[in-house]
Amino acid sequence: MWYTFNIMATWSSRRKLTYGSIVTASIIIIIGLPAFLLLYKAPTCNDGKQNQGEGGIDCGGPCVKLCPSSFLPPEVIWTKFEPVAPGLYNVAAYIINNNLDGAAYNVPYEMQLFDDQGVLITYKSGSTTIPPHRNTLAFQGAISTGKRIPAKAVINVDSPQWIKKTDQLGNLIIADKKYSEGQNSSSLQVTLQNNAVTSYKNISVYVVLYDANGNAIDFSKTIVDSVPANGGTVVAPFTWPVSHNGQEVSIEVLPVLESQTAQ
Repeated sequence: MWYTFNIMATWSSRRKLTYGSIVTASIIIIIGLPAFLLLYKAPTCNDGKQNQGEGGIDCGGPCVKLCPSSFLPPEVIWTKFEPVAPGLYNVAAYIINNNLDGAAYNVPYEMQLFDDQGVLITYKSGSTTIPPHRNTLAFQGAISTGKRIPAKAVINVDSPQWIKKTDQLGNLIIADKKYSEGQNSSSLQVTLQNNAVTSYKNISVYVVLYDANGNAIDFSKTIVDSVPANGGTVVAPFTWPVSHNGQEVSIEVLPVLESQTAQ
């Protein structure tokens, strides 16, 4: 009899324990799951953590931003200045991007002009876009030096924040270039043709004039608001208040989409 009672007591205890476990689990599910869903934050590419197969913190893997080890730094080939009026100079730096699928937007830089004694005359801060696998210019127009004459130009470019981006301008063609010069002026008309099925918008167009030795003798910039799709054309005009005296033998045109969603 005692043995039977003991078995029944044990079974009753187990049943109570089972019921208690079920109740406890139900409470956890009813209360804990909504709380977890409320507090849980899925990994993102800007949460300051390396938590979703990223190559680094918020870079690489599924993130658009590239990690520092995944890109080549931009190359500044030259920095030059050219006079446009007494005490006013255009300044440009030629930048090469060797990254096939990497672009950088709003890259800060500072241009500096020095005299022949190495003394700083003035500086100008700005930002530029470095398009994927394309060359470009950092350009500042009409920098004032007062009565001082510059002898050297230098640019300091901040480290870009690279993102994954392929070339969007593959369907933009330089259809024509017409250069002419007078006694005290020069002009250039560049015809852009868009063979894409959508229009291009907000394009900065840089040009560089070269002499017979491949030296850059002048440069400029203009902005094209839109180039129509399906073979549409737009003329980008450039003018200089100086004559290049027949030195120009070739012209390089460097179009750049200034925003990620410009097309």
